[in-house]
Amino acid sequence: MYILPQQLKDWLSDHHEIALLDIREHGQYGENHLFYAVSAPFSVLEDRVVYLVPRVTTRIVLYGNHAEESIVRTCMERLNQLGYQNVYILIGGVESWEAAGFNTFAGVNVPSKTFGELAEHFYHTPCISAKELYDLQHQASANYIVLDGRPLSEYQKMNIPGSICCPNGELALRATELAPDPQTTIIINCAGRTRSIIGAQSLINLGLPNPIFALENGTQGWYLADFTLEHHADRVYPDIISSKRVVELQLKAAKLSERFALAKVTVDEVHRWLDEDEVTVYLCDIRTAKEYHNSHWPSLIRHTPGGQLVQATDEFIGVRNARIVLIDTDNIRAIVTATWLKQLGWDVYLLPDDGDLKRLSTIKREVTYQLNHTQVYDEEQLIQLIEDNADLIIFDARASNEYRKVHLQNSQWIIRPLITQLAPQNKHTKILIIGDSKVKNLCLAQDFEQLGFKQIYISTITANFFHHTDLPISTDSTVLQDKDCIDFLFFVHDRHQGNKKAAQQYLAWETNLIKQIDAQEKATFHFE
Repeated sequence: MYILPQQLKDWLSDHHEIALLDIREHGQYGENHLFYAVSAPFSVLEDRVVYLVPRVTTRIVLYGNHAEESIVRTCMERLNQLGYQNVYILIGGVESWEAAGFNTFAGVNVPSKTFGELAEHFYHTPCISAKELYDLQHQASANYIVLDGRPLSEYQKMNIPGSICCPNGELALRATELAPDPQTTIIINCAGRTRSIIGAQSLINLGLPNPIFALENGTQGWYLADFTLEHHADRVYPDIISSKRVVELQLKAAKLSERFALAKVTVDEVHRWLDEDEVTVYLCDIRTAKEYHNSHWPSLIRHTPGGQLVQATDEFIGVRNARIVLIDTDNIRAIVTATWLKQLGWDVYLLPDDGDLKRLSTIKREVTYQLNHTQVYDEEQLIQLIEDNADLIIFDARASNEYRKVHLQNSQWIIRPLITQLAPQNKHTKILIIGDSKVKNLCLAQDFEQLGFKQIYISTITANFFHHTDLPISTDSTVLQDKDCIDFLFFVHDRHQGNKKAAQQYLAWETNLIKQIDAQEKATFHFE
């Protein structure tokens, strides 16, 4: 049931499957966590774990803060109820790990971020500074293009003026369509460093003849140099690629596949792996969301955009030493993504789309919630419920930063780890849970029922609810102090909110990661 830090350290390098889950909320996790830890917050644990850890026999280690060990034990019970058979708890939590002399890390996506820094050192990826790009933009005859390697949702928050959104996973296929002239300088940027480096190096490794650079420190470097960012831009990559260009790229990708000795697998082999159930297999479609949805794959195949799969592997893959199978639909994008995953230390395979993928119809595991005393209300019914029941205790389960912006005047913010502290003593109290996450609402309702409450109401609301309701609302942000917002990591998010100190802190954190890892952690990565 319990393991010591040194035993966990040994397990993390014994080449057997292991899922190391940090059950604290996002803000707590982001302050300090183990290098290989995957975030699986208690607030959404059941829903998240079946996605991150598909096999119930996988070895799982849970941890949190020592002072909240009772929550960790509750998480263990929840996993046991879901059928997980091999669950352990790190005794003493994150504090015991540190006391044993092992490092913890701030931030998110730490293995991928560290990998990006190491990749830049290994490949000597060319970069261009914000000032150099600014000067280039003001040269009348300059032949260049700036491609933003982030998803559209991030790009639209802020971008380099004139840049075009082309997420890293799409660059290999679409960059030459955007820059057909081999003399055009291609500059890849992201918000910070990792995707700029990996995106630029992807095109270099693929063999594009263009001059290719990563924008040093991305949009944050641009902002710190006092240049103006653009907001809400809608310039995106082209949907259609010329057939001639696709053939040329396929030839380049084939050479890349040979260089990295990428392994291929058949549907029959994947079926055998799934039937034997001895290893975790993640089946990933790394293309655009539109392409994924139009393919109508079996539910076993996940949408995991290639750029994000490299940038934030721990958000998609929860089990170390598992197998990652990429659906290869065009003989270009999956290959480039696979080269990076292999260097990240993953056992990765390419599965050609030969028209037989529909046979991968393994039943997807679903989470069920034991609810006997909970009623679900829509937004219209919710208003009537509140007006008719003055004795309702209203809990708001949205993210803390959203609650601070606006909330019902008589509501109280709640998150699952705090439920025993906030639950009324009188079990006959009527409980209303509102929030924008159905999963969070269901988890909280289930917990209230287990505490003995029998009049529980839940309602999944949209952001527009507070703009249209006649119920009294409050915009008093002081109701929650920063220290109370355990689900929010300030230095990661504040860097995008005009906070230069946060941006500087973030970049310093990113570039310092290499100095923090030990030999075992560095040995995870294999550059070629």
